Amino acid sequence: MKIRFLSLYDRLVLGKPLATLLLVLLITGFFGWFVPDLKIDISPDSLVLENDEALRYYYSIRARYGSDDYLILTYTPKRGLFEADTLNDLRKLRDKLAAIERIESVVSILDVPLVQSPPMSLEELEQHVRTLEDSDTNLALAERELRDSPLYRDRLVGASGDTTGMQLVFHRDAKYEHLRKSRDALREKELETKLTPAEAEELERFTIEFKRYRAELMEQEEADIARIRAIMDQFRDRAELHLGGKPMVVADMVDFVRHDIKVFGIGVIAVLALLLIIAFRQPRWVILSLLTALATSVVTMGFLGLAEWRLTVVSSNFLALLLIFVLSLTIHLIVRYRELHVRNPDGEQLYLVREMVRSKFIPCFYMVLTTMVAFGSLVVSGIRPVIDFGWIMGISLTSALVLSFTLFPAALMLLKPGKPHKPRDLTTAVTSLFPPMIEHHGNLVIGTAVLAVIFGAIGMSKLTVENRFIDHFHKSTEIYQGMYLMDRKLGGTIPMDVVIDAPVAFLQEAKKPPEEEVDKADSEEPWDDADFEGEAGITGTSYWFNVFKIDDVNAIQVYLDGIPETGKVLSLSTTLEVLKQINGGELPDNFALSLIYKKLPDEVKESLIAPYLSPDGNQLRFEVRVYESDVSLKRQALLEKMRRYLIGELRLSPDQVHLSGMLVLYNNMLQSLFRSQILTLGAVFLAILIMFIFLFHSVKLALIALVPNLVAVPLVLGLMGWLNIPLNFMTITIAAISIGIGVDDTIHYVHRFGEEVVVDWDYQAAVRRSHGSIGRAMYYTTVTITIGFSILILSKFVPTIYFGILTALAMMIALVANFTVLPLLLERLKPYGKKSR
Repeated sequence: MKIRFLSLYDRLVLGKPLATLLLVLLITGFFGWFVPDLKIDISPDSLVLENDEALRYYYSIRARYGSDDYLILTYTPKRGLFEADTLNDLRKLRDKLAAIERIESVVSILDVPLVQSPPMSLEELEQHVRTLEDSDTNLALAERELRDSPLYRDRLVGASGDTTGMQLVFHRDAKYEHLRKSRDALREKELETKLTPAEAEELERFTIEFKRYRAELMEQEEADIARIRAIMDQFRDRAELHLGGKPMVVADMVDFVRHDIKVFGIGVIAVLALLLIIAFRQPRWVILSLLTALATSVVTMGFLGLAEWRLTVVSSNFLALLLIFVLSLTIHLIVRYRELHVRNPDGEQLYLVREMVRSKFIPCFYMVLTTMVAFGSLVVSGIRPVIDFGWIMGISLTSALVLSFTLFPAALMLLKPGKPHKPRDLTTAVTSLFPPMIEHHGNLVIGTAVLAVIFGAIGMSKLTVENRFIDHFHKSTEIYQGMYLMDRKLGGTIPMDVVIDAPVAFLQEAKKPPEEEVDKADSEEPWDDADFEGEAGITGTSYWFNVFKIDDVNAIQVYLDGIPETGKVLSLSTTLEVLKQINGGELPDNFALSLIYKKLPDEVKESLIAPYLSPDGNQLRFEVRVYESDVSLKRQALLEKMRRYLIGELRLSPDQVHLSGMLVLYNNMLQSLFRSQILTLGAVFLAILIMFIFLFHSVKLALIALVPNLVAVPLVLGLMGWLNIPLNFMTITIAAISIGIGVDDTIHYVHRFGEEVVVDWDYQAAVRRSHGSIGRAMYYTTVTITIGFSILILSKFVPTIYFGILTALAMMIALVANFTVLPLLLERLKPYGKKSR
């Protein structure tokens, strides 16, 4: 089989290099046509768990109480906030923003209802809703109301009175919601039962349409945010302005991804080209390696564009990884070719290239396969960007292997061998340091490795996924500055909802049909035309909206407001405080509450009641904002503490309490990612062990080959634990990548050691010869990979910087382990027997 494959390869690739290059050129050109179709998706929904029950609940709460896809613009004037010039400036800013087509509304201190400026009765409020812009508004009283009102304090006006916030709400897109709901409904059905062919086809259609339409919406939002910033620039000479909110974070992260793709691509190519020049000092190796890398990049990006796959912040570094991996493959080929040329200075080009391919294809094939297995562990994460990253790297590695063994050798066939070049002394000097260390200090090497594993294991026990989203960004970015300002002056940044249902027994009773219909009699009271159910109206049918439950509502409000990590908390409790003010400082009775509920103007009801109480009055919503910049914030602990208190202390049943919002979804994603990736490490090692057994035909040898990565991976993860570097959706992939790339050197070393040891069965001599041959290729590739990953420090996204530094460190540790622990075990355990010769 192997001979037939080599014969076919000789005939098709090496025998017809021009035809091979022409075919590669045509394939590259075809996929290159689709490179512009490669899009970026940084939507918030892409960073949560698919099929998460909390995600479905989140959508239902958004549908009932309104979307949290809004922008917050903070405005800190250089003069007093309530001075006439400042208010006029604020008015101009609001009007310019409201004129943007896709903005549905702009809520500012100029627009919200004022009930104490001066005080208004319910009858007056029914006739007219006063705002700051009305001529009869008392400006001094309005300033006090906006600063002290439980509705507006730390929401629209900061406690210090020098900063205000504007809420910019985008139009709700009906088509987007229809496509998402249709797709999700079929996805849920697919989890429970097998879809019919028609349903499967429909799911694929909805998925594609949703991706396309979401990409269009993101482009529109990006353009809208650019317009908003252009408008903000017109007012920066009179005030300090910052923009925040999910749409802005998404737009800025899209810019970060574009920046990273461009910088990583150019930076990696430039740095690695320089390394190739320094290492090999021949233009042919630089040009052929870069051509192979560029062709592989074009083919992969074109395929992703054709398949309509989206790049995310997680997969934005795939191009850098791909370039690094292609160049590591070609470096192994170059080093082997030069070795063969030194040994056979008069050898023909066909012989040299054929022998290069023959000796390197099997280790390179398994090297790619094991790396794909490691990246494959990301597919079970349940998070779409991480899943896609795993698949993208699988496609990238396949392209890299195919083109490295077609384009590179075919192009090499068109060149003459030239003069042989002996290895450079510097590389030999580095690799030759290790054999004497192994021979004379073997026990020290083993002891150090064991201590490293113990150190790493203890550190891994300290790993956590608790991290602040604000720390993902540099302090110079508007995302960081806006979040920090809103935390300090406007009551917190990250939204979450605490939703409390009525007891199940009450809801079941409410569903029963009434035994008799109560006639509605006319009355002479002025508000008797209200459609009340019974004498008390909504207070008679609602579980929460009545005087008997006010103490319970207030108890929940007081608890949530008193948690150190929470900022502004709004609920029915704050609404009732405002109603007390309208009612002369006393809480209305049930009948009056029903009258107020019925007679309140819609715009007031939309502000005071609708965001916090379901239409039937049987569900409460507490709108909580959390301080994202709080260094003590632990999301999982916070959520557990809330649920424990509400159920244990306030005696609510578990099925009444629901925690929702982006904070909950983000926390679920991190917790699931931690469990899935840490627990799948064992499965990855097992899969690689099985492949090693097939490759080396020896269980003993396969176990030995696994050891270097059992040193490198725990040590890097443990170091993260000791340094309190949290795991996130970027750094969690370090383990998979470290295993995948780390085993590459192991495979090449064991493969070469097997060839060297059978020469004279002198294990120490085999170690020296292996270090002097394949060791140089390992050194070159690891230096290349390390410097390539170091390019990621140029990212604008902090997790990517950590990812680059830690992965580079893992590669260096793996190299040292492969240069020391691996040959020492091979020498002492002697897995090769003379019978296998």
